[in-house]
Amino acid sequence: MPRTARLDAPGTLHHVIVRGIERKDIIDDNEDRKEFVERMGHLAVETKTVIYAWALLNNHAHILLRSSEYGLSHFMRRFLTGYAIRYNRRHLRHGHLFQNRFKSIVCEEDGYFRQLVCYIHLNPLRAKLVRDIKGLGCHRWCGHAVIMGNAKNEWQDRKYVLKWFGRKEKEAIRNYRNFVQKGIKEGQRLDLVGGGLIRSMGGWSEVISMRRFGERELSDERILGSGEFVERMIGEANVRLKRQLTITERLNQAKAHIKEVCETESINRQELISGSRRRHITRVRSSLAVKLVEELGISLAETARQLGVSTSAISKIMRKYADNK
Repeated sequence: MPRTARLDAPGTLHHVIVRGIERKDIIDDNEDRKEFVERMGHLAVETKTVIYAWALLNNHAHILLRSSEYGLSHFMRRFLTGYAIRYNRRHLRHGHLFQNRFKSIVCEEDGYFRQLVCYIHLNPLRAKLVRDIKGLGCHRWCGHAVIMGNAKNEWQDRKYVLKWFGRKEKEAIRNYRNFVQKGIKEGQRLDLVGGGLIRSMGGWSEVISMRRFGERELSDERILGSGEFVERMIGEANVRLKRQLTITERLNQAKAHIKEVCETESINRQELISGSRRRHITRVRSSLAVKLVEELGISLAETARQLGVSTSAISKIMRKYADNK
């Protein structure tokens, strides 16, 4: 079954779910946790991505964020690639760390913002990483402690979250805590992470009832919201799709950039793709690799083909680039 395109308009609210490949762990210890959270926060500030809620577990993570002009895919690609490179290097492993694609659900804010913040922040409690709501309030690897005022992350928009629960801070914190406390009894909210119509309507009972009366509601597995919201998001996405560059167009841009740089640096393209290790060639090749992967979104394998080296060589270049940032 073909993969569906991402709904990736700037300013869109996303519930992002990241899982380890084959559901394996993505962190081994607190140093990994610190690296994951700090990298996420640093890139959020750099790309102006707004993060409202998050929870890091052993083999997956949840993030509620609003994408910036750079888009969700740009933010997540840099975040996950950089973390995976660092993780593999530290633990002397090779290969993929995450599932091929992170899951992102576009969310209708008015109907679901508070519920999503609650759902995401309760994950460590459901996973039994903390004993109770009091322990959750001090848990370092979840945004709940920040909302409660027990921890600080400058990159997490605490004020915006609290505005949904009250006008004054103390009142908002109290209301937020009570809301989360009630959320514990609700258990797993499959309607918040499931698919299509079931999620949009709030469960199968609503869907069955609606169908009994011959009603229909537009749905999409990428969207959490009403039929009207789904229709609007799909319509906007179709307009943007016509403006987006295809893979072929991006590859043509990459080739044109390589040609331009070779002319500027007085390098023969054949020498560049022959694997030459001359210092000047190596420097230019590294610069080109970063440009192709980071800005043009070209895959490591395709970048390697365009620059005449192995995929592992490009991975090494990107690892060095991530370490020096």
